[in-house]
Amino acid sequence: MDLRRAIFETSLKILASMPLALLVVGIGCSGSCTVPAPSAPAPAASAVTEDPALEARLRAALDAKGPDYVPRTRHKTADGRPRFTNRLILESSPYLLQHAHNPVQWFPWGDEAFERARALGRPIFLSIGYSTCHWCHVMEEESFEDEEIAAYLNEHYVAIKVDREERPDLDAVYMSFVQAFTGSGGWPMNVWLTPEKDPFFGGTYFPPRAGARGSRRGLLEILREQSNRYVGDPANVAQTARGVAEKLGAAATPEPAGDLPTASLLPAAGAQAARRFDPEHGGTRGAPKFPSSFPVRLLLRIARRTGDTAARQMAVSTLEHMRAGGVYDQVGGGFHRYSTDADWLVPHFEKMLYDNASLALTYLEGAEATGDVRFVATSRETLDYLLREMTAPDGTFYSATDADSPGDGGRRAEGVFFTWTPAELRATLGDADAKVAALWFGVTQVGNFEGRSVLTARRSLDEAAKELSLDPKVLDEKLENIRARLLEARSHRPPPLRDDKVIVAWNALAISAFARAAITLGEPRYADAAIKAARTLVAPLRAGRPLPHSLVAGKEGGVGFADDYAFLASALLDVFELTSDVAWLDDARQLMAELERSFADGSAGGYFLTADVHERLLVRTKSGSDGPIPTPSSVAAMVWLRLYALTDDDVARQRAERTLRAFSQTLTSHPLALDQMLLALDWATEPTKEIVVVVPDGGGALSPRARPLLDGLRRTFVPNGAFVIATPADLDGALSHSVPWAKDKAMKSGAPTAFVCEGGTCKLPTTDPEVFAAQLSELRAYPL
Repeated sequence: MDLRRAIFETSLKILASMPLALLVVGIGCSGSCTVPAPSAPAPAASAVTEDPALEARLRAALDAKGPDYVPRTRHKTADGRPRFTNRLILESSPYLLQHAHNPVQWFPWGDEAFERARALGRPIFLSIGYSTCHWCHVMEEESFEDEEIAAYLNEHYVAIKVDREERPDLDAVYMSFVQAFTGSGGWPMNVWLTPEKDPFFGGTYFPPRAGARGSRRGLLEILREQSNRYVGDPANVAQTARGVAEKLGAAATPEPAGDLPTASLLPAAGAQAARRFDPEHGGTRGAPKFPSSFPVRLLLRIARRTGDTAARQMAVSTLEHMRAGGVYDQVGGGFHRYSTDADWLVPHFEKMLYDNASLALTYLEGAEATGDVRFVATSRETLDYLLREMTAPDGTFYSATDADSPGDGGRRAEGVFFTWTPAELRATLGDADAKVAALWFGVTQVGNFEGRSVLTARRSLDEAAKELSLDPKVLDEKLENIRARLLEARSHRPPPLRDDKVIVAWNALAISAFARAAITLGEPRYADAAIKAARTLVAPLRAGRPLPHSLVAGKEGGVGFADDYAFLASALLDVFELTSDVAWLDDARQLMAELERSFADGSAGGYFLTADVHERLLVRTKSGSDGPIPTPSSVAAMVWLRLYALTDDDVARQRAERTLRAFSQTLTSHPLALDQMLLALDWATEPTKEIVVVVPDGGGALSPRARPLLDGLRRTFVPNGAFVIATPADLDGALSHSVPWAKDKAMKSGAPTAFVCEGGTCKLPTTDPEVFAAQLSELRAYPL
């Protein structure tokens, strides 16, 4: 019996009179939906708190915000002060602070909320979201700002708000319930719990009332029905919910390890991707389209090893269509979270750090594999966007920006910041250049999104030049100037909200992208960015403190999860290969040792998200599928393989193979569920290239004299290679002890010299960039 069926059967008593139509998972809207105006005045919400000491703390926290503070609520006094302030104002999470002035008596997750629920005999209403979530904003405006709904919540529930980015462990546990309960999931996620934290009802977005958005019942009606059921027979609801929790625990039991997967899974995954492929628009068939939903990096590796032209074409087509579509920010660089249509045209406009870090690396690999300069430009523009708009003073990277921004009258609307009209082009560029911009970016009077135009770039340069009677080179230069002017004009618009939280795992993905781009492109700015962020993130580790999960305004928050450890270790290996500074290698080994000690599943293999120091929840999750963010186990498998390749430490090899065995069943039956782990399998099933470049001066991959030689990396795709770029003195010192195969490599005639080896057997050393590129590209046939 699968988990979803088990939960439905176990919850039958709770759902006896609840129609399935109530399980609202989200209303499909193309682009954005207009939030209805607030209804007529409703009965006032109960006071936010009746505890004088707490009220004093809340007033003090509000006063500490200063005179320029603008409360995020429609409930304000004549002088602009918020009418309501709840416990969330004491929190640091940007998402929780967004809800600090709702009339709902929100609690953060913690003992106080559950003790209050037990004392009052009430159920818990748990709402999980994140600060840049469009539908979270919709539900806040419609329901949590509604005084009637807030009054009901305050009088019959204990309401808890959770930032899913701060507490991915909570999100994973209760998302597994919602997905089993409703058949899908998403945010906002709303779950009804007993005071013992067991779930008994849930869904994602709910309209506020019956009739809103065509619903038969809304949140208010569901709140009443679930409260009545709980109060009417709390013991029965608790028993049913405990059964649900036990089913969740049973479903989360790790599958037993199997045999070590073989390389034959790679072409099988390619065949599975081909069945999903959209031959017209690239990516996966249908809508919405997520850039992360199609395994481009894996297909590039399959094409490299097998010569499969179909795999290569699927990857290239997807990269081309995403780059040309509205899902890509044609003016400022970087990618929006997903496209609402099948054509990559109208995006959901939020931008996430993890998406852009991963896509910058994907386009860099696409450029290495194909030589396409447009892919290089896309990678650069995406990284430049992160440097320009998402970088903190300490060099770390912020989490995300919102889909919504202030529009006419100051009211938040989706996409206003990124879209254009012909009149706005003319006002910014003048008539002549506005004509060029309108043709190139597809801006029309009618528009393609609520009367405005999402910019695309779907014409070829030659086609557009012919239509405009311009030389293609002249048009290219003109477009570069136009983009810069549009970006400058756009910078004066009210921007989307930015979540300034720094998440270690997401930052690690960005560090990897910057470090790899610095090695391949020789760009000092990218090297500086990778190193500066890495120094900030390893500072707690080097000071003897635990790795945090996040930083807010430089303050460490939470204890690192498995992805924080694994992803940062991976990033530090990239920084090591950029700099050849063994301190980064040592840090990576320390992180992986702690990952093994605190997160490893000692019986079945792989890595749990949480360690013993984290709160013990209903389920200790160990993800078996990669999404926009890879699983900790997928990244850990690759890190162990890289550590083995660099250090010859056989324990690292054993741990990599144990991780691959742990997911053998999933890899065999559903290989694309773990497409990031298949990158590790690709590495594990062919000999690693050991690459040493000896340079006369320091600087690692940025060594000025070495760059002509290293520029050959732009023309080669070497995904399974270990790099050392160092001086003779480095190779005679600590580096040779850490990376034994780098020892005894010397320059020829005092010039930068490259050695390309496999298993300790090296080709002739070379100072010639073309020979070096050819040696890197050489691929022996290994069975798949």
